[in-house]
Amino acid sequence: MKRSVVIGVAFTFLLFILSAWLSGMKEAPSPVYIPPSGQRSGDPGLGYRYVVEGDYLKSGIPYDLYLMAYGKDKKHYLQRDSLNENIPYNFTAVKASNGVVVVVPNCLQCHAQVFGDKLIVGLGSTDVDFTHNERSGVTAMRNWLKTFSGGHSGKYEAAADFIKVTSAVAPGLVTHVRGVNAADRLAALLAAHRDPVTLRWKDTPALEIPDAVIPTDVPAWWLLKKKHAMFYNGFGRGDFGKFLMASNLLTVTDTAEANVVDRNIPNVLSWLLTLEPPKYPYPVDKPKATRGKYLFETYCENCHGSYGPQGGYPNLLIPEAIVGTDSLLYASNFQYPQFIDWFNNSWFSSGPYPAQLTPFNGYIAPPLDGIWITAPYFHNGSVPTLEAVLNSKERPVYWNRYQGNKTVYDYDAVGFRYTTPDKPGGSSVYNTTLPGYGNYGHTFGDELTAGERKDLIEYLKTL
Repeated sequence: MKRSVVIGVAFTFLLFILSAWLSGMKEAPSPVYIPPSGQRSGDPGLGYRYVVEGDYLKSGIPYDLYLMAYGKDKKHYLQRDSLNENIPYNFTAVKASNGVVVVVPNCLQCHAQVFGDKLIVGLGSTDVDFTHNERSGVTAMRNWLKTFSGGHSGKYEAAADFIKVTSAVAPGLVTHVRGVNAADRLAALLAAHRDPVTLRWKDTPALEIPDAVIPTDVPAWWLLKKKHAMFYNGFGRGDFGKFLMASNLLTVTDTAEANVVDRNIPNVLSWLLTLEPPKYPYPVDKPKATRGKYLFETYCENCHGSYGPQGGYPNLLIPEAIVGTDSLLYASNFQYPQFIDWFNNSWFSSGPYPAQLTPFNGYIAPPLDGIWITAPYFHNGSVPTLEAVLNSKERPVYWNRYQGNKTVYDYDAVGFRYTTPDKPGGSSVYNTTLPGYGNYGHTFGDELTAGERKDLIEYLKTL
């Protein structure tokens, strides 16, 4: 056999082996497009009023006893009148089912933030503190109400559902760090105590929910207008209004009451779609921003979208194998099989405007509108600044943004000013070594130079 023939046969054999090996490999994961779904619409003005004055929760602390305990609010951020004039922006005075006026938490508990001296409605709150088991506080409140209601059984009855529910779920909402949110966990715990069809309360939970409390950072409401799905892994599909009603599970009595709330939700969604992010308040270096825009279009646009009059958002789910960020949120909070089955066979998934949960092994690449004001970053709030988002070597293992009880914003690095303790300690120190609190992944900015990162940050200030 000639040498050329031998070489040809050997080469063919090698190609066969290589082909067989490649065919046995798993196909590399790739981003997944989320298709749009139709949404209900209504009156934005009515939607805003319903968020800050509506009775979507109907059990709470009797009004006079609330003022006795906490006094009158002096900030008046929302400029509300009547009974609401005296209470903070994140509470609302409503009539309980028995006619007693009570004070209840509203959506702005998590979806508004005082920044400087101004309330930014729609900005996720970083002031929440889930680090304490509130059951003892609820028990104390129950005893206090019995003592100070003066024998008025109606006042206690008006608070009974709120006390019962918060007492049941409070022990399961404790986080390790201040500022992170346990709202996803709350939804699962409430579902565990609710019949999926009637929504009636069950004292004994019917679902087994894992013990771990996975932290989240609350996304800005103004991002919703660009998204085809809700939540960090995009598993909220179909009617967004049904997901907006999740807080109603706190005190709802049955589906008849839920239907009344649901009729107001299209107004709320329409109002949310009018929200815009606040503008960066200081001058932007235009030459740097111009260079940064080019870098953004080169490295970031395919996932996070483009901005300006001709902008567009791709609505892509990014597999964990690509983005590499802490996987515990999508793997735990967003994939409780019992909770998903409960929701997808519940009142929320029924009727002409159903909603469904569709899990995914990764996270949606979010729009970046107003990113300058939305620190801390990543889905778990583990990265304090944009500078550290773009340079993984700058991410601290332990960091503390509190100076006493206050935080200071860094407009250059864009995010929080922070200290870096040598070890964890207390609820003020963010500990990235804890499960679910990791700050790894999304290392795409590491290949940029220090100057390029500065240019990119300058451009991000303009979004």
